[in-house]
Amino acid sequence: MGSMASKQVARRKAISSEKRALCDLNKSCGCEFPGCDYHPSDHKNWMDGLNPEKVHINKIVWPGTHDSATNKIGIPCISRPFAQCQSLSIYHQLVRGTRVLDIRVQEDRRVCHGILKSYSVDVVINDIKKFISETQSEVIILEIRTEFGHQDPPDFEKYLEEQLGEYLIHQDDRVFEKTIAELLPKRIICVWKPRKSPQPKAGSLFWSSGYLKDDWIDTDLPTTKFESNLKRLGEQQPCASRKFFYRVENTVTPQADNPILCVKPVTGRIRGYARLFIAQCLSKGCADRLQIFSTDFIDEDFVDACVGLTHSRIEGKA
Repeated sequence: MGSMASKQVARRKAISSEKRALCDLNKSCGCEFPGCDYHPSDHKNWMDGLNPEKVHINKIVWPGTHDSATNKIGIPCISRPFAQCQSLSIYHQLVRGTRVLDIRVQEDRRVCHGILKSYSVDVVINDIKKFISETQSEVIILEIRTEFGHQDPPDFEKYLEEQLGEYLIHQDDRVFEKTIAELLPKRIICVWKPRKSPQPKAGSLFWSSGYLKDDWIDTDLPTTKFESNLKRLGEQQPCASRKFFYRVENTVTPQADNPILCVKPVTGRIRGYARLFIAQCLSKGCADRLQIFSTDFIDEDFVDACVGLTHSRIEGKA
């Protein structure tokens, strides 16, 4: 019992120290970067506002959400706080400016996060279709994966093609160098990551797992995650040289050996430092590698930071 208590005291000290370190870094270095003062006039149509003929796919800093479809996961006030990473529906995330969705499914096509489940993936698809019907030039990266420990939904590629086929952008390495205007009227890059089923074939409507990569660091320590994200990003090639999307997640996650297991207070340790991260990318010379940047509980300021850097790239200022 005594050793367990000592371990918890040490853990709390480590968390407190790392929170303070990020705060101090923010105070000493600031969070200014090219485009940091840019604010899109319409978050729902921010890609259109940047001019689709000028926006190349490999110049976009894509604002994404982590565990996107968890707004109604589990049981309210009981299990939901342990798995909820977003409070908005998929439609309202897209309206707010999200352009990369992280959707986890289980065998019966219900959205899930670990052992907790939510609504049918049909809800996600309908929200996406509604958003697309209301906009003209917004491109979405839709990542759908079979959650760890679950089985692939049967005939899932067929289902996705039936639902989204008219909007899907074919798997093609040349897409990265194209502008949004060159892809229209197609609107969705769908990355399908099954666990046991065959990966999507080259040239198909779906993109295989190798086209969306990340280095997931599972920790609730904010500075550890922040520095690891910078290090791993710095090891990547510049966006202009890559033929895949690379994601950095501005999140920390609850750990089983810590008494605080609810997502919101834990991820809040790093959530407010997205602008600092971008500024540090510039400072360390790896800003040209930043591509997909995702978060829990997305807000407009996070979107503005991503769009601002995108705008600066397009204007040749970053």
